[in-house]
Amino acid sequence: MQQVMLEPGDLLDNRGCLIQSGYSTQLIKKYQRKRIKAPFFKIKEWDYYLIYNDAYGIAVTVADNSYMGLLSVSLLDFTNKTETTKTKILPFTFGKLNMPEASYEGEVLYQKGDMAFKFTHGFGKRNIFVSFPNFKDKSKLEISIDLTHALEDSMVIATPFPENKHAFYYNQKITAMPAEGVAKLGNEIITFRKTNALGLLDWGRGVWTYKNTWYWSAAQGFIGDDVISFNLGYGFGDTSKATENMFFINGKAFKLTDIDFKIPMTPEGEDYLRPWLMTSSDGTFEALFTPILDRQALISLGVLASDQHQVFGYFDGFALIGDAKEKVEFKHFLGFAEKVYNKW
Repeated sequence: MQQVMLEPGDLLDNRGCLIQSGYSTQLIKKYQRKRIKAPFFKIKEWDYYLIYNDAYGIAVTVADNSYMGLLSVSLLDFTNKTETTKTKILPFTFGKLNMPEASYEGEVLYQKGDMAFKFTHGFGKRNIFVSFPNFKDKSKLEISIDLTHALEDSMVIATPFPENKHAFYYNQKITAMPAEGVAKLGNEIITFRKTNALGLLDWGRGVWTYKNTWYWSAAQGFIGDDVISFNLGYGFGDTSKATENMFFINGKAFKLTDIDFKIPMTPEGEDYLRPWLMTSSDGTFEALFTPILDRQALISLGVLASDQHQVFGYFDGFALIGDAKEKVEFKHFLGFAEKVYNKW
């Protein structure tokens, strides 16, 4: 597969079409919502953060999907293999959440009464703040976590949809940001420290076609003195110019080719809690993924639907990195893999 590097400049031309598709390690294309020429109800913009250590995780989403906004937070307990997710739907936002046009500037702010979602920048850090009343057992969940800015490489991809010249997805995944802060639920306090906790950002802006299925996986952690992470994904759009598959060592990116997720099947469909196999066609990446927790959600509203399985578990495998194909092994490496189907 030919991997095409993005060049700096505007993301969209005056007709609202992608100027170039491909990948980069920095957000070098300029996204401007005003350049979009597709129907306004097809625009999707979101910021998703996942922060975790070996025992607990926090997932936070703010999304403006035009006809519907979404505020969501999950508390993940990897030891007891449980999760609690609460979501607030905001009807007919149509850009009113004012999602920033770049990942490195601007703020995501929502507050109404005792509920607040705030993603802010300052002093070389990102702060993730959430106040969600009646999250569990009538207790409020409060989160305040700082993520140190990653000045090294990230995964950036611009993907077209061949069936619609005005449809595109512009995405950045920043992994392995050191995390420091707390999550409070009633009298329980969960502490995240830089020595054992990392965070990732999924920053997405685009115009989507009606039906899509995506596969996405990421993991991050410490192996000896090194910080290791990877991002894998496919399933929608035209990825002939680039994939989003990357492996990171201490913030430096190494490109991977295509990856296939082999999810165990039964006569009823996928069995998400049995081990998955993930492989690249050229043999440079292979991992066995052993699930422990399926964060699933099914929404069906006639013409609108979403079937989500974000499965957390452990990876055991290897990657062959760089021109020398240096072998990097990872064992019992905590992360997730997901399959999501949307009609939106």
